[in-house]
Amino acid sequence: MAQPGLKRLRQLTARFRVEPGASVKLPKDFDPGFTADFGKDDAGKAQDLLQQGIALLTEYQDRLAAQDTHALLVVLQGLDAAGKDSTIKHVMSGMNPQWVDVHPFKVPSDEELNHDYLWRYEQKLPRRGMIGIFNRSHYEEVLVVRVHPELLDTQHLPADHRDSDIWKQRFKAINAWERYLAENGIQLVKLFLNLSREEQRQRFLARIDKPQKNWKFTAADVRERAHWDAYQKAYADVLTNTSTEWAPWYVIPADHKWFERIAAAAVIVDALVRIDPRYPKATSQQRRELAAARRELLAEG
Repeated sequence: MAQPGLKRLRQLTARFRVEPGASVKLPKDFDPGFTADFGKDDAGKAQDLLQQGIALLTEYQDRLAAQDTHALLVVLQGLDAAGKDSTIKHVMSGMNPQWVDVHPFKVPSDEELNHDYLWRYEQKLPRRGMIGIFNRSHYEEVLVVRVHPELLDTQHLPADHRDSDIWKQRFKAINAWERYLAENGIQLVKLFLNLSREEQRQRFLARIDKPQKNWKFTAADVRERAHWDAYQKAYADVLTNTSTEWAPWYVIPADHKWFERIAAAAVIVDALVRIDPRYPKATSQQRRELAAARRELLAEG
């Protein structure tokens, strides 16, 4: 049976993929304001496509849970106000919450800092049949920590592991870890929500000017904005060095939230279609038990 919107969503996905081996430059290579062929008068069409994407996610989540062999891990990365929270809220709106785990990673605790830097992320991996969402992720270790290298002082690293090759070493370790996950049935979907500097400024102003949004804003957000160029370089390096065949990156245009949600849904749908989870078939013994149960229930009537 044809699934509405599936072909269109999968076509969109290809436009966001960072090809393994590509050298990425930001913002040159990816336009944060991209909206495909949707015009300003196409709001209805855009909403229809998003709803079709949500319906597909609902269907494939059910199949993933029933099959119980694979898991999906959605990694959301982006600068402040890029839309990570709203993407989770709107794109995942049709999913069964008992089969979804969301983990926002904040400043690491003392216990976490006394383990290797991937340890706390390993603890939150989704089990088979589940969809896990990392709101920020292990990539903070080559983004925030790279922009603020003084954070390495808190990680109790041996002195001989603090040289200039540390970022290349971490890229290599992350790629190997993600390959290990993929080989064990955990498929990664890595989304970089690509926001322009001007759009971030406007969203920060909205958080200040609207009382109901004040809780989303802190003075630290503006201080971090001062490192914009350093973050663009760090993200470009991440996309260049860690987009692999087994765990590619997708750069999601984030200046228009309505399109950002369509794009994120498209990539997640595509990943689930590639897994192609199936409902398990009943064994002969199970069919006999089902038939017996059916006869018993009919007899009660």
